[in-house]
Amino acid sequence: MFIDAMGKACPTPVILAKKALSEGCADLSVAVDNAVALGNLMRLGNSMGIKVVSEEKDAGYVVHFQAAAQSAPQPAPQREESSACNASTGYCIFIGKDYLGEGEEVLGRNLMKMALYTLSQEDEAPACILFMNSGVKLPAGEEVQVLDSLTEMIAKGTEVLVCGTCLNFYGLEDQLKLGTVSNMYDILFHMRSAAKVISF
Repeated sequence: MFIDAMGKACPTPVILAKKALSEGCADLSVAVDNAVALGNLMRLGNSMGIKVVSEEKDAGYVVHFQAAAQSAPQPAPQREESSACNASTGYCIFIGKDYLGEGEEVLGRNLMKMALYTLSQEDEAPACILFMNSGVKLPAGEEVQVLDSLTEMIAKGTEVLVCGTCLNFYGLEDQLKLGTVSNMYDILFHMRSAAKVISF
């Protein structure tokens, strides 16, 4: 089966691919035109235990999924078991902007630094931190205290996912310092799987 997802923004290519695989497609190829979609499709295959390879073609990429027929019904349970946020005690932090609260943004940026530092010093680190919209400026920025706090939480097992569409919008796709470029599908999956979601 071939899916032409050229020109389609994430998470559309991921959703189309997952639907086909979940319906039992054992030999799937998906064409995309950007590296973010490529990375997201490769991670989808890996998370589902499916052999996945890619090639550059026609100013884009083609991702090939080669799923064994018997593995088709298993993707959803495998994905949930591998989720860092699926533990009953796991909590997730959603960061949708690069400052905390409303009002003076300079104060808000300082508050965000303090909040991330405080989280990094807790015994129970977040299972995941999800960055969207201008929040992606934090893991793609130069603020040492922010990067140090995130690094410390990653060392404690925190998974950091960063919206690829948002990075592209702000022209930061090549400046990400920490975390994994992700998409709406994965970010919402982590939010659904978490025992609790705290939004900054």
